[in-house]
Amino acid sequence: MPELPISNCIRELRAEKGDMTQLDLAKQIGVTRQTVNAIELGKYSPSLEVAFRIAAVFGKPLENVFSYSG
Repeated sequence: MPELPISNCIRELRAEKGDMTQLDLAKQIGVTRQTVNAIELGKYSPSLEVAFRIAAVFGKPLENVFSYSG
């Protein structure tokens, strides 16, 4: 499977939040832990709504969480 052109720094942001788990983040944004894992690994691109929810949890602009290299 080819890598997606969207990358993110979710893992680093979770660590900055005091070792927030994937499950903690998933509960806050309304998805499964497996979805958070797939997004972090670049195997799945989140919907725009989920991307905004993730950015909001960390109090960051979308472009500080996700980057596009396509």
